[in-house]
Amino acid sequence: MAGQRINIMEIRSLIALKLKGLSNRKVADLLKINRKTVDNYTSRFSALNLGFDELINLTEPDLRDLFTEEPQTEKQRYELLAARFSYFEKQLRKPGCTLQALWKEYLQQNPQGYKYTQFTFHYRRWRSLNNHSGKLDHKAGEKLFIDFCGKRLSYINKTTGEQIEVEVFVGVLPCSQYTFVKAVASQKREDLILCLESCL
Repeated sequence: MAGQRINIMEIRSLIALKLKGLSNRKVADLLKINRKTVDNYTSRFSALNLGFDELINLTEPDLRDLFTEEPQTEKQRYELLAARFSYFEKQLRKPGCTLQALWKEYLQQNPQGYKYTQFTFHYRRWRSLNNHSGKLDHKAGEKLFIDFCGKRLSYINKTTGEQIEVEVFVGVLPCSQYTFVKAVASQKREDLILCLESCL
């Protein structure tokens, strides 16, 4: 029947055959299913912007999660998630934020949303397509990259038992990747100078 639903093993076989460059008609003949069913599934792959090389590497539960819904439902579910990618990217810059925490937040608002594996797969794929970087050549000893870590660390004073928070300074020579780390009381000018002197 046209547009019939096929099982996960047939979906995996369909993906493998399409990866070899076979036409939808040839795939349908080999799998002994209707050509319109193959057309239907390949259009679903396209709607989710998924390549056959990516699909072939998905686990069985991930494939099931993607293709147990009707095409329109899948598309809507993906679009709901994709609309939040920019927000996720901003949140992940904050100290302590993780993809797992964002997934839980997403799932509270969308109980029928993606499971964690699919959630991270789609986000990381979007990020790789939208995160362009270039190669930088660094001369040895020419530059020193410095910053304070975003989240403060702490230690326990053995005498008083008091927990003392510290700022963590990091210096990196980009050519060799030699790294210097020092904990200081604050990010004030005098502490920064002390860190730089120690580092140099």
